[in-house]
Amino acid sequence: MSNLSAAVTRVKRSIAEACRGLVDRQSIVELVVLCAVAKEHLLVVGPPGTAKSEAVRRIARRLDGVYFEYLLGRFTEPSELFGPVDLRKLKEGIVETSTAGMLPEAEVAFLDEVFLGSTAILNTLLGILNERMFRRGHTTLSCPMRVCVGAANRLPDDEQLSAFADRFLARVFVAPVEDAVLEDLLEAGWSGEAVAPRDDGETNVGGEPTSMADVDALSRAAFAMNLTNVRPALARAVRTLRAAGIEWSDRRVVRVQRLVAAAAVLAGRSEATDADLWPLVFALPTEEAQRVGRDALRDLLVRSENVSLLAAAAEGSLSPPARSALLLKDAAATFAARPTATEGEGAWRLQVEAIAREIDATFTTATMPEEISHLRSRVVAVLGERPLLG
Repeated sequence: MSNLSAAVTRVKRSIAEACRGLVDRQSIVELVVLCAVAKEHLLVVGPPGTAKSEAVRRIARRLDGVYFEYLLGRFTEPSELFGPVDLRKLKEGIVETSTAGMLPEAEVAFLDEVFLGSTAILNTLLGILNERMFRRGHTTLSCPMRVCVGAANRLPDDEQLSAFADRFLARVFVAPVEDAVLEDLLEAGWSGEAVAPRDDGETNVGGEPTSMADVDALSRAAFAMNLTNVRPALARAVRTLRAAGIEWSDRRVVRVQRLVAAAAVLAGRSEATDADLWPLVFALPTEEAQRVGRDALRDLLVRSENVSLLAAAAEGSLSPPARSALLLKDAAATFAARPTATEGEGAWRLQVEAIAREIDATFTTATMPEEISHLRSRVVAVLGERPLLG
């Protein structure tokens, strides 16, 4: 196995571990990794209490990155993010910032309610996000930031804040979990309350630990990738989106190539193909634009798939290959968790019914892949079984 393949394997394992027990938030975890490899930033938009920070925290821990997290408010001071002024240097007339343990030294960052920051905070953040440089007073520091995840309840209406938001190339919109997985949510939430999550440096069980060196290796491969063969498809996608009324800035059009290259590397490919175009959808600025864009690009995204980023590829493209891969993975986990006693069987059968509904909503008899057809037969057989008696 090559060094690059080994890095993909370790990162893929870290994603799986970070997603364990995390209900309906796998795409956030996967997009954090995608953006880290692409050296871009992610904006997560959704109501409070939807596990945005938990998803980011988990993958940051698994990647063994230096992590910084903060909840911004109207009265947040710059020193709370960037560090206090060094008083010893101040006595000498030098305004330097002590950044130890603060945002400028983070490799992965999560900033909740990011648009509530003051003008001074946002202006300083721009330098970190755009150039990976921290400038304040006499302090100029190169930042090791791979990815910054910003979170907000909604997109800003203010024009200046919208310009700042444009620095977050990828966006994902989250909502409370669907009815079909409420039992999973309740169980995961109760287990999380009863047993505190481990924070002892636990990493890839059964394999070598992942590190930011793996992310950096994948980044180098992505930035060195030749996109010549996929560029016509990218241009076609932009024209299609413009025809659908979705406008992109030139900066976003250019930078989205980073996400495509990162997706190809994480899929184990040495060259990007049409299967790697699905990140285009997450680069669209609003939830409505993503819905319209996903439909407008349906033909272009039909071959989308990614072995490392199953949920994100399926959510971004709705392509048969991506949705098949995710269905098979989720079904395997569901069948492995079948209860052996009456207690819990009713909830488990509801999950199996949800798999059946997903299959029938996604495929027709003519378009159903063979492995999905076998899965459907197994689901029908299970649902036809007599329930366990107490």
